[in-house]
Amino acid sequence: MNTRILASLFMASVFSQSCGPMPAAGDGGTDGGGNGDASSGAVTGTFRVALVAPTMMTPGQTTVVGRIQNGESPSQIIWTEAMRSGDCALVTPRVPSCTPGCGSSAACVADNTCQPYPTAQNAGTVTITGLGASPITLVSAANSYQLPAGTTLAYPPFADGAALSLAIGGAGAIPAMSVTGTAIAPLAVTSQNLMVAASTAVNLTWTAGAAASDARIKVKLDISHHGGTRGMITCDTADDGSLEIAAPLVTALVSLGVAGFPSIVVTRERASSAAAMPSVKMLVVSDVEQYVTVPGVRSCTTDDDCMGNGRCRDDLTCGS
Repeated sequence: MNTRILASLFMASVFSQSCGPMPAAGDGGTDGGGNGDASSGAVTGTFRVALVAPTMMTPGQTTVVGRIQNGESPSQIIWTEAMRSGDCALVTPRVPSCTPGCGSSAACVADNTCQPYPTAQNAGTVTITGLGASPITLVSAANSYQLPAGTTLAYPPFADGAALSLAIGGAGAIPAMSVTGTAIAPLAVTSQNLMVAASTAVNLTWTAGAAASDARIKVKLDISHHGGTRGMITCDTADDGSLEIAAPLVTALVSLGVAGFPSIVVTRERASSAAAMPSVKMLVVSDVEQYVTVPGVRSCTTDDDCMGNGRCRDDLTCGS
């Protein structure tokens, strides 16, 4: 498989899950025969409340996006757990092959197994409470829900551990339901200039959240995706302020290869489900992404970035 195709599919997979959690190692289907339908057609849904950190150019903001659909979103990458240590695992990707192809209405999720893309469903009126003094009714565009244009919220719009609730009015085959959740604090990662090197553990630190929020910390350490991802380290750990990614995992990741702009994404996440339909969830998240340093790797976008030390290669690293 061409590495650029794999990189493109990887980024598409990440984008398609922006309204939901990252799949666990091994998700995305298993090998099987025949061009079968891997979709159960069961109703699923995610409403994502995201704290977007301020930058030098933009203030902090809160976004709300969500939809309910008639099935799971298919993943075109099969992730396999290759090694585990504590709360972290090294996972490696494989792109399955379907002959003939799946067309434009389905994805190849396992060898010769196609899964239809789900469609967003009308869920009626959706109202969220806890982002300010008054409930906010979300607006729907093609059955995808978001904050009304021009909505101004404080940042953050709630206290760590405060109550949140989502009321879904229901329509057609979608019943009325509610989701009760808990707010989180914006994630503050305190470890800086992380080094990712063979035989060396990565020590990640952050300001722990309130116990009342019962949040989890999700980590994705990916050092190769600009060259066609070869693997990454994923972690799911308690929000207690620190995590060590063991040296053997780091060594194995580095051995798979490195591309330009390697990074680590750390997410504080609090998930809640509807009592009447647990497959409909509210996620409250705060993401932080940092570039990491890999010894011997210089990232670039043009030859000028290499400062005479070779050219900028297709994987966005300097070299001959």
